Amino acid sequence: MSIPAPAPPGVYHSRSRVTRRRAALAAAGLALLLLGYFLGRLQDGPSTPAPAAAAPAGSAQPSPSVAAPSPSPSEEVPVGGTDAYTTIQAESATNQQGTQAEDTEDEGGGQDVGWINNGDWLRYDQVNFGATPATRFAVRVASDVGDGVTGRVDLHLDSPASTPIGGLTVGNMGGWQKWQTQTTMVTPTTGMHTLFLTFASDSGTEFLNLNYFAFGH
Repeated sequence: MSIPAPAPPGVYHSRSRVTRRRAALAAAGLALLLLGYFLGRLQDGPSTPAPAAAAPAGSAQPSPSVAAPSPSPSEEVPVGGTDAYTTIQAESATNQQGTQAEDTEDEGGGQDVGWINNGDWLRYDQVNFGATPATRFAVRVASDVGDGVTGRVDLHLDSPASTPIGGLTVGNMGGWQKWQTQTTMVTPTTGMHTLFLTFASDSGTEFLNLNYFAFGH
């Protein structure tokens, strides 16, 4: 059997260069792949957004777009005058027409206003109804007018010619000192007013005595 002769030195050098060239090409290809991958990641940007920067401590916060409603002004309440919700004595009128005060036999004593006839009136200045409307009127009255005869008491604000806010009809009660409390509803009323009580009757004679009155809610 013959033994092959060893390759000449030039052949080994050629194979060594080919091997090194192939390794260099492979490394270069891998480097290109990695470079392309990283370039693509950079172009896509970070996968999660960066957190917003926190406002520095003590910085002013933005104002709301809609201002908070301002409180409504409180309702003005009149002060002074005569409280409409306390007992107002009839004889305390600021002015009157056709009437006269006399001693009363009603509980509590004092005086009442008598000899009330058609066309007479009583005026009370600065009656204070406050901010909560008055809706009722109560009056202490007596009469010994003839059977079938009636008269009327009407309430006016600020002028005896104004539209009445209320009124009531009265008749015989059994005596000029036989007292009764009668009530009626009135138009809701607030504020400070001059109050007029006017009296009307078709009889042409005195028909009523009046001791005191008060308003209620």
